[in-house]
Amino acid sequence: MANEAVVDDTGRSIAVVEGLQGVVTDWSSDQQAFKRVPWGKAMMWIFLLSDTFIFACFLVGYMMVRSSTTSAWPNPSEVFALTLFGKSIPLILIAIMTFILISSSGTMAMAVKFGYEKNRKITTILLVVTAMFGASFVGMQAFEWSKLIEEGVRPWGNPMGATQFGSCFFMITGFHGFHVSIGVIFLLIVARKVWKGDLENMKPGFFTTRRGGYEVVEIMGLYWHFVDLVWVFIFAFFYLW
Repeated sequence: MANEAVVDDTGRSIAVVEGLQGVVTDWSSDQQAFKRVPWGKAMMWIFLLSDTFIFACFLVGYMMVRSSTTSAWPNPSEVFALTLFGKSIPLILIAIMTFILISSSGTMAMAVKFGYEKNRKITTILLVVTAMFGASFVGMQAFEWSKLIEEGVRPWGNPMGATQFGSCFFMITGFHGFHVSIGVIFLLIVARKVWKGDLENMKPGFFTTRRGGYEVVEIMGLYWHFVDLVWVFIFAFFYLW
């Protein structure tokens, strides 16, 4: 059986065995498993898989509550409407928030492209722009929360209809907003590392001694695209239903 050598993300050459024996070798070699995949990327996929289950439980629970409640569920088009120029426009703020997140996915994808091309200036700009989009989204979400709180919506009560509306709204949108906020922080951290040239010099990260290159930008992109995709489901199930 022929072996081949590959170079991992630390620059070391590792022999890889092909076939079934290679699978056994990979899984039995502890920290050297998944030799062809950077550890950060593998761990991010595992994290996103676990996070998918959490969001899925939240959305399924929301659908079960809404389907089983005997009280009238508030009409999202009325609850999330804004009055502009004397007219009530339904879901206008939510539409803007959705457009911002979709646009941020585009800037994040371009950041990954220019990152692998080692274009530090453009990559940094795109990461900062993505972070600004995310911060704008969180700011609009905070405005949305404050508006509903002023109207009397609470996790334990709701003057507009079903009591469960408040708990579902604050739990689901709050958990997603927390993910966006964490993403904004790490986008700025990665942008700083790109601008300083740390990724080109393969300097270790803040919480690890492992050296990392521009795959860090791609790993950050995986997280950000996941957050954007989750919002699409929240938008469809919570605001359009």
